[in-house]
Amino acid sequence: MRLIIGIILGCALTVGGAYIADTASVATAQPVMVNWDVVAKNLDSVTTLARASWKKITG
Repeated sequence: MRLIIGIILGCALTVGGAYIADTASVATAQPVMVNWDVVAKNLDSVTTLARASWKKITG
């Protein structure tokens, strides 16, 4: 259980750190590290696929 919580916490800290670094770099006019529009589009496609698969499984 500790391993799973550690993995989830590590992922959250990594994404949070990248987001904070990107918002700070926008204020100083440096290029962003992550294209958040692409991340949002990919996340939407994954959730759509998961929902469609779940509907297939449940009938």
